[in-house]
Amino acid sequence: MNILFKATKFVVAAALLAGLSTASMAKERVYKWKLATTWGPTLSPFIDAPTNMAKMVEEMSNGRLIIQVDASNKHKSAFGILDMVKGGQYDMGHSASYYWKGKDINTMPFSTMPFGMTTAEQYSWFYHGGGMELMEKTYSKHGILSFPGGSTGNQMGGWFRKEINTVDDLKGLKMRIPGFAGEVMAKLGLTVTNIAPGELYTSLERGTIDALEWVGPGMDINMGFHKVAPYYYTGWHEPGLDLHFMVNERAFKKLPKDLQEILIIAMRVSAYDMYIENYHMSA
Repeated sequence: MNILFKATKFVVAAALLAGLSTASMAKERVYKWKLATTWGPTLSPFIDAPTNMAKMVEEMSNGRLIIQVDASNKHKSAFGILDMVKGGQYDMGHSASYYWKGKDINTMPFSTMPFGMTTAEQYSWFYHGGGMELMEKTYSKHGILSFPGGSTGNQMGGWFRKEINTVDDLKGLKMRIPGFAGEVMAKLGLTVTNIAPGELYTSLERGTIDALEWVGPGMDINMGFHKVAPYYYTGWHEPGLDLHFMVNERAFKKLPKDLQEILIIAMRVSAYDMYIENYHMSA
């Protein structure tokens, strides 16, 4: 039975909650989980997805499932989410799969690919084209269940300290750009690196890197990149970055069925909310 597709309609949760009395829920066990994110505590809307999901779960479960969200400044391992959820240090995580390309390259299609699917196409594939089943199969060897966790939509090509007019202008630059896009840029003569979100501005300001790509106008301007790198270019590399919720499979199976379903619904709703919030920020 494919647990990834259980209870993807709001009516299921409504029916479940309607059938449970406050008195009966009060007598049941309270589950306390921890979730680790790649994002800092103020990095909206990325951090909003897990935070809103946790609030929704607590309310829908009447306090029977409480999820503590730890930002990257607490666990100090922004790119270690896969390992922490896999190892059981955390019950859940929220991140993007291209951050562990070196550990499992097969997870890459679930985040984004250069000239790949848009957000609408990606979610259509997830929920109606077999993407969820493939994602379940890919992550099963890690003991993890993975769910869509929000999207940035099409991303911009990045901020540069100097103007780029030709391909030759790229040679010798050091740029923060993850995933397969980084491999493309390396072939064009750049030195490619990956830097945790909380260190991006400082790295650009100090000249540790010459350029970086992050998300889009809304989030990028809030980060202040335009103050130190005034040249901004259109994107091609991430037509629809999808973030992910990851759940330790052993922990998930210990939850009662109704809490499993509540968790799945809350993840799906918060993913959509994060997607439209990001679009609003860049409007």
